[in-house]
Amino acid sequence: MKGMSAVALAMSLCLAAGRASSWAGRDRPVLEAVGDEARYLSNIAQLTNESMGLRNAGEAYFSPDGRMIIFQATPNGADDYQIYTMDLKAGSPRMVSTGKGACTCAYFHPGGRKIIFASSHLDPTLGTPKKKTESSGYRWDFNPHMDIFEADVDGSGLRRLTDAPGYDAEGAYSPDGKQIVFTSQRDEDLEIYVMNADGSSQRRLTHGKGYDGGPFFSPDGATILYRGDRRNDGKMNLQLRMIQPDGTNDRAITDNPIFNWCPYWHPSGKCLIFTQVDHEAVGARPNYDLFMMKVNGGDLTRITFDPGFDGLPVFSPDGKRLMWTSKRGGLPEPQVFVADFRLPDAL
Repeated sequence: MKGMSAVALAMSLCLAAGRASSWAGRDRPVLEAVGDEARYLSNIAQLTNESMGLRNAGEAYFSPDGRMIIFQATPNGADDYQIYTMDLKAGSPRMVSTGKGACTCAYFHPGGRKIIFASSHLDPTLGTPKKKTESSGYRWDFNPHMDIFEADVDGSGLRRLTDAPGYDAEGAYSPDGKQIVFTSQRDEDLEIYVMNADGSSQRRLTHGKGYDGGPFFSPDGATILYRGDRRNDGKMNLQLRMIQPDGTNDRAITDNPIFNWCPYWHPSGKCLIFTQVDHEAVGARPNYDLFMMKVNGGDLTRITFDPGFDGLPVFSPDGKRLMWTSKRGGLPEPQVFVADFRLPDAL
């Protein structure tokens, strides 16, 4: 792997002799956990790589039966993410988006036959050179031409679900598949919305000034977990928040001066996993690592310890596997990783 130091190779890419991963039928190298990761992670393996034609990949989610994943990746030679599915045993990615524009935030319907993702392939300015702007700190592009689309698992039957002006993305189904929660900028501020799975009855849930995004329904469908920046000071000081699907009881479950990002429910509904980083730290670059805690904010537990980026974590439907986006082992670009997972005793 290009750009890998000898130290990183020794720490993170040592083969675990005589072991085979318990989560897939393919022969993939099993990677060593770093430090205290071994308490929670075993049989760590890299699912995507550049040899698949993917310069980088991330934000992956399991299918309801745990046999497939859906994720976003940048094809070699391209600039923007497209959406791919991959059977975990076959290990061959398949593009299911149009190949045009930029894509993000794909998710499986609980029934397993449909997917949603956000795409800007209908942007009328595609092909026109874009003006590049300089920025500092952590930023991502809220493309105003991004809308949410539904499709069959193979990408056929593509149907547009949102068409309001402004960014619409970051969608996820409710456990019963009847609703989709998502992020929209249609009212100028980035807020959480919910709609029926067919795109009807789109309604706003949050009303706090600042970015609100990345929402997911709880396993029982009773609560929505999301990240929110209510300080709105330009530093994206995200906190983890919850709200009811009817828009009531909007509350924070973290309150700290750092960056809390991409929360996801454990299937038990009793705890959650997320990424935490201090962008204001003095000295070395801030490190993105995975943490878990109870839904009330208690018993914070660090899960990853690799010096590379670790983010966008999700659990398999049975909670026995953890999948996330990482640059561990000195990777120059992020890729998708998976591991067998042991829940911390405190949780």
